[in-house]
Amino acid sequence: MTEADLTILIIDENRGRAAILEEGLRDAGYLNISFLETLNNVVDRVCTINPDVIIIDIEKPTGEALDTVLQIPREAKRAVAMFVDSSDSAVIDAAVAAGVGALVVNGLAKDRVKHVVDIAISRFKAFHELHNRLQEAETALADRKIIEQAKGILMSQRGLTEADAYALLRKTAMNEKKRIVEIARSIITASKLI
Repeated sequence: MTEADLTILIIDENRGRAAILEEGLRDAGYLNISFLETLNNVVDRVCTINPDVIIIDIEKPTGEALDTVLQIPREAKRAVAMFVDSSDSAVIDAAVAAGVGALVVNGLAKDRVKHVVDIAISRFKAFHELHNRLQEAETALADRKIIEQAKGILMSQRGLTEADAYALLRKTAMNEKKRIVEIARSIITASKLI
């Protein structure tokens, strides 16, 4: 996907600052740019627009405005870059925890925008790859527990060794064209009925 294909959403209550961001984006080849100039119902509006990248510019990130802004990366699940004029460690920690991929403090300049967007996109992709790997590992572990429980049932009810119980699960799964964990779940369900 090229810059021209990406949809960028700028959230900025200050139209002058938003214009700096827009100019930097257009200079970098980004053509699909939308704007939100108020934080009213911002999360719903972001989800409706469904951008690829979100750029948030908030001069002084404090209180309710900061809480509202940090809901965006949590809910929208998009690459997010944030520009602020001043910050402290609590704001930085909150932004990172919320999923902001790039946070620029006191550095709003049109020539920096492309690099910040690139970093936000890259960090978003890396985070989601790690998240997907974690989910796959958790699923595999849960499946393994189910298979182990089914093997235990087969071993106690049929007097099979662990290797024979697993071989029976595997053979049944192949014969029925199902995954081993599906057969294991069936065995566990059937054993609860008996």
